[in-house]
Amino acid sequence: MSAMAAIPPFERFYLEQREIVLGFLRKRLARDAAEDAFQETFLRALRAYDRLEHGEHLRAWVLTIAARIAIDTGCRTRPTAHELPELQVVDGRPAYAEIEHLADRLPPTERAAVVLRYAYDLAYDDIATALGSSPEAARQAASSGIRRLRAQTESPPGGTS
Repeated sequence: MSAMAAIPPFERFYLEQREIVLGFLRKRLARDAAEDAFQETFLRALRAYDRLEHGEHLRAWVLTIAARIAIDTGCRTRPTAHELPELQVVDGRPAYAEIEHLADRLPPTERAAVVLRYAYDLAYDDIATALGSSPEAARQAASSGIRRLRAQTESPPGGTS
């Protein structure tokens, strides 16, 4: 019984892992960003490949690289106008006008999540795209924003410091 699994040639490793890595990144990033992150993932893997000590858990290793790149990409990028969904305007006023007096007091991410969810009734997948995050993070931002708004409306105005 061998103590460590042999490291396959990089080309075989790439062929075995590429679809999984690309699918993983496409679930977390916009299409163009996912493709860029995919290339960066395998570039970093290639640079480190000759330093691997064994061939065990290669999929977990490359997915860890991909996850870190996805996080970095999400932190660096903000959606552009062509990535955002069309938002409705009723009676010449945007839908957020109904809640903007409340949402203005929220941190930017929570404000965006609350407005997109409750003023525009967008799904969390669409909100995640707009925020450059995951649907879970979008749901959490909206939930945190609502909790913060409730706390603000329940506390007396001009509370003590």
